[in-house]
Amino acid sequence: MLAIIKTGGKQYKVKVGDKIKVEKLEGAEGSAITFDEVLFVGDDKGVKVGTPVVKGAKVEGKILKTAQGKKVVGIKHKPKKRYNVKFGHRQVMTEVEITKI
Repeated sequence: MLAIIKTGGKQYKVKVGDKIKVEKLEGAEGSAITFDEVLFVGDDKGVKVGTPVVKGAKVEGKILKTAQGKKVVGIKHKPKKRYNVKFGHRQVMTEVEITKI
């Protein structure tokens, strides 16, 4: 069984047992979470494509941990103005294990 879910403005292709890192979700470690925005569900028997979501489809998962992701470094520069700024950002990520589709 395969599904495509949408969370945090991004889409993820998942199956049972997958561990994915998504943008921060509310909930404690070990708690269950349900993704209602399922865009696609498919298996050997057939597929269902949503317009935009599949009605009645849910993907359930378990929150494993919440931590910061890798640092992304950016630079702002304006030529001939002696303006240079270097900045970094670390997004808070939640690791989720998919338990049921």
